[in-house]
Order: sequence, then C-alpha cells, then structure tokens
Amino acid sequence: MNKRAQPVLNRDDPTKDPMVGNVKVTRTDWLNLARDVLVHEGVGELKILGLSQRMNVSRSSFYWYFENRPDLLNALLAEWETRNTQTIVANCALPADDINAAVCNFFRCFVNDRSFDRGLDFAIRDWARRDAKVNRLIEQADRVRLAAVTAMFLRHGYADSDADARARILYFMQIGYHTLELKETMEERMGRLAPFLKGFTGQDPSPDLIAEFTAFAMAQDGDP
Repeated sequence: MNKRAQPVLNRDDPTKDPMVGNVKVTRTDWLNLARDVLVHEGVGELKILGLSQRMNVSRSSFYWYFENRPDLLNALLAEWETRNTQTIVANCALPADDINAAVCNFFRCFVNDRSFDRGLDFAIRDWARRDAKVNRLIEQADRVRLAAVTAMFLRHGYADSDADARARILYFMQIGYHTLELKETMEERMGRLAPFLKGFTGQDPSPDLIAEFTAFAMAQDGDP
C-alpha cells in the first residue's frame, strides 16, 4: 500500500491549508522570473508554459499561486506600483532641512534598482503602448508621482505654478534619463550634482549636502 503524500505548508501563508506534494518553487519564484522576462523580453513572452519550462517544473505548479495569466500580470502591476510609485511618494514626503535636501531624497529613489526598478518601469511603459488598461495605469502613476514632487516643492515655500513647473522639470528629466539609457559613470553624474540642484530649485546647495549625497550614491550599485 502506497504511503499518502506528506503535506507541504504553504510558504506564503502558513495559516492556509497545506499543499500536497513536492512543491519546487514559490510564488516569489514565479514573480521573479516573470518580472525578468517582462523586462528583457516583453509582455508577449510571459506565457505559463514557457515560464514553467524555464524553471523545470510542471505547469500545474503555477496554479498554486495564480488563477491564470491575467492574475500573474496583475501581480506584476501591483508590484510595480508599490516598488516604484510608492517609493517616490514616500521619499518625497521625507523631512528635509531645505529644498535641495528634499530633492536629494527624491534622487535616492533612483540610485539603485532595489528602490526604484528602472527596467520594470520602462517595461511597463512599453507594455502600455499596446494595452489601454496599462496605459491608464501609467497615466495615473505619473499623476500620483508628480503630485508628490509638487507637494515637496510647496512645503518648501514655492508658489503653486512654480512648484508645478519645477516638479515637472525634475520628474520628467529623471524618467528621461532612464528612457534614453544614457551611459554616464557615477563620478560624472555626481560632478553635475551641484549645478543640477541649482537648476531644479534656484538655490545653491550646501557643500555638506553635496558631500553627503555623493558619498551615499557612490556606495550604491546603480546610477541616479
């Protein structure tokens, strides 16, 4: 008589009913691979069978964690919103002694992909060109991000119209850097930090702020 298969606890929520069998991958594994495929190959290559073959697991493993392909796509969109949009909102709301320090808080989002995933943001924007729903999400995200940057300038005494214009210059410049995939070293970018800040805010940054942010940025893996 065959022994009954031993139950395996659900790895995402131990309070759920146990799963049976040899579960080789987790929900995070599926999401990590799906994100990588989306970023490097596009949404058209996000297919359940293809993902399962890459991980060398049966396709049925997918359905432990997702109802179907749209459910996976929605999970990726939710991760993008949390990782990218909410990161900008949170950083813009951080306390700062002056507007230049506040702008440096904004820049901290982009120093490496652990905070703001540039590849994911670009991939979602590319996806949005062919999907009306995703395009609406991009438009909403840009509005939310711009509102956070504008509020940052308003808190530091800028008039409404000035805060709006400076927020747009700052935000769209940063997104443009990613879209154009400019090849600059961290040393080159940090060499422009002081005049960049003066251009964005109209105020001279302190040498201490330049030194502090430069040290922070140089210690990271990515580029601001």
